[in-house]
Amino acid sequence: MNDTHSKFVGYLLWIFGFLGSHRFYYGKPVTGTLWFFTLGLFFVGWIVDLFLIPAMDNEADLRFRSGPTDFTITWLLLTFLGVFGIHRMYMGKWITGFIYLFTGGFFLIGVLYDFWTLNEQVSIKNMQKFS
Repeated sequence: MNDTHSKFVGYLLWIFGFLGSHRFYYGKPVTGTLWFFTLGLFFVGWIVDLFLIPAMDNEADLRFRSGPTDFTITWLLLTFLGVFGIHRMYMGKWITGFIYLFTGGFFLIGVLYDFWTLNEQVSIKNMQKFS
């Protein structure tokens, strides 16, 4: 099985899930943004997600390509060090990593972009390793 995401990390992010972090992690940026602006659909969606995480994890495992670039490491680097571009450097995107480092994650717009697209970026990176 293509195990790209961790249920353990999903549940850790769920603790702050009323801000949508676990939904971004599992490749659901639209609902992640909705959760962010509505505090997890007024906490109701957040509670329901406690039971949906296994299904979201399985769906992410089917959607995204595993490989040498680890999804969980990349997501943790983005979540905690995104403004410094460390996650981009980890993926070998040195130029944009240094741009993020000196511009606060490209003035936070780049960090927001990466929250929306990181799963696809890692999948593409992993496919390139096997091409």
